[in-house]
Amino acid sequence: QIKTGDMTFEEAASKYSQCPSGDTGGELGSFGKGQMVKEFEDVVFSEAVNEVHGPVKTDFGYHLIEVTSRED
Repeated sequence: QIKTGDMTFEEAASKYSQCPSGDTGGELGSFGKGQMVKEFEDVVFSEAVNEVHGPVKTDFGYHLIEVTSRED
């Protein structure tokens, strides 16, 4: 639904996420290297900005990740 434009990332997070961040449309805020699990950070710090990536599997489950900004 995100890929087809039927739903935004924020709408999908609010509807489907089992993480507390779902309450804020999936927003995790800013964080630096070493603050998230490796699988998550590998995507956040290397993949394209303003695209949805995943699913990414971690010990916490499966994630869709949208990187909205990054300071390199």
